[in-house]
Amino acid sequence: MSIPGLAVFYGGLVRNKWIVNTMLMVFTGFSVTLVVWMLWGYNMAFGQLSHFGPTGSFWSGFIGHATPLATASSEQGQTVSGANTLIPFHFPTATFAYFQFTFAAITPLIFLGGLVGRLKFKAWLLIVPLWITVVYCVNAALIWNGGFFAQKGAVDYAGGFVIELSAGVAGFVGAAIVGPRRWQDRENAFPSNLMMTAVGAGILWLGWNGFNGGAVFYAGTNAASAILNTNVSSAVGLLTWIVMDMYFSRQKKATFLGATNGMLCGLVSITAIAGFVNGIGAMIVGFVSSALVWCSWNYLSRIRPFSQVDDALGVIHTHGFAGLIGGLLIGLVSDPKMAVYGTTGRTFNGPGGFSVGGWFYTNSFHQLWEQFLTALWVAAYTAVGTAFVFYLVKFLVGGLRESDENLALGDIGIHDEEAFPDPTFGEPVGTPSHLHNDNV
Repeated sequence: MSIPGLAVFYGGLVRNKWIVNTMLMVFTGFSVTLVVWMLWGYNMAFGQLSHFGPTGSFWSGFIGHATPLATASSEQGQTVSGANTLIPFHFPTATFAYFQFTFAAITPLIFLGGLVGRLKFKAWLLIVPLWITVVYCVNAALIWNGGFFAQKGAVDYAGGFVIELSAGVAGFVGAAIVGPRRWQDRENAFPSNLMMTAVGAGILWLGWNGFNGGAVFYAGTNAASAILNTNVSSAVGLLTWIVMDMYFSRQKKATFLGATNGMLCGLVSITAIAGFVNGIGAMIVGFVSSALVWCSWNYLSRIRPFSQVDDALGVIHTHGFAGLIGGLLIGLVSDPKMAVYGTTGRTFNGPGGFSVGGWFYTNSFHQLWEQFLTALWVAAYTAVGTAFVFYLVKFLVGGLRESDENLALGDIGIHDEEAFPDPTFGEPVGTPSHLHNDNV
C-alpha cells in the first residue's frame, strides 16, 4: 500500500514537476519509519507498558519502554503484547512487529498528501522519526496495546483512529504551519497522470484486504468478514460520491478523481469497524462516510479554518473525517453477533468471548461515548504533538519550506531529476528524435 501504492497514487495526483519529490518522500518515509520501529518504536507502541501511575490510571497505560528489537530472542520469541490480551498469539515477534510497522509507516505517508509541493526534503527526514515517536507510538499504545482507552472499552479494528484520523489531523496542522504552495501551483494543480493515479488507487484497494483482513491476527471467519466488508464499503463509497457529483456538483458530471475520493472514504471509514459490522452495516458505513465527506470537501472547505489551509490533496477530508466517521459508527452499527475475540474451540483456548455492540443492537450509547472520548484524544493530542514536531524541525533545519527558486523548479531544483525528462536531452545532433523535434 505504501510502496508502490501511495507513491504511484500521489505521484499521479501532483503536478509533473513534483512527482520525483513526492515519490522520494514516500520511499524515504517508509524506510525511516522501519529504522525507528526497530530501534525503539515497536516496543514503545506494543511492548511492556511503562507504569508512570497507579494501575488503571491514564499514565499507567500511556506508552511502552523505548527499547530495540535487537536480540535473537526479541525477534524470534513468541509475540507477547497488550494486543493479545484475548488472543494467545502463536507467531514470533518479528511477524507481529513487521505487520504493525506497515501500519506505522503508512501514517506519515498519508499526511504527506497535505504537504506536497513545498516541504523541505531534509525537514521531512526529521519530521517522520519524531512524529512516529511523539504521536503514533502513544496513540497505538493507548488504543491497541491495552493502554488507557483500551481498558475503558474503546476499539479500533485496523486504524480508523490510530492511523486515519491521526494522519488527517497531522496533514492539516502541518499544512497550516508550513504554509501554502505557490499560487501558480495551486491554480494549476492538475494531476500529472490519471492512469498512474488509477494504478495507485487499485493497489491501495487491493492492499486494504491485508490491512483490515490481517488486523484480527488469525485467518478465520472474522478475517473473511472483515475483507468482504472492506470491499463492500469501498464500492458503496465510490458509487455514492459519483452519484452526488452527478446530481449535486456544479458540473453535474461524474469524475474519476471523485470516484477515487469515494473509494478512499469507504476504505478509510470501514478500517475502524471492519470486523465489528455485518454486510448491511458495511454498506451504511460506506454510504454515510462518502456522503458526509463529499459535503465537507465541497462546502466545509469554503469556510474557515479549512479555507485558510492549503491541504494539497485533501487528507483532512478523505482520511481525517472519514476515519472519524468510521470510528464513531462503531458505537451505532456494530453487530454483537460478529464475535471477534475469545471464542473457545478445538484449536483455541481463550479467556472468554468478546464482541462489540452498537446502539442499533443494544439500545446503549456506552460504546459511542467511549469512541467519542478516544477520538477527541487522538485529534487533540495529534494536533499538539504535530505542532511540536513541526516547530522543532523548523528550528533545527532553518525553515520548513524549500527556497523560492526550488519551489519554482520543483524536482529539477531539489533532486536534479525529472519524472519525464526530455528524450532529446544530451543526444547528438542528427539523431532521429532530434530531427523530429526540429521539424515539429
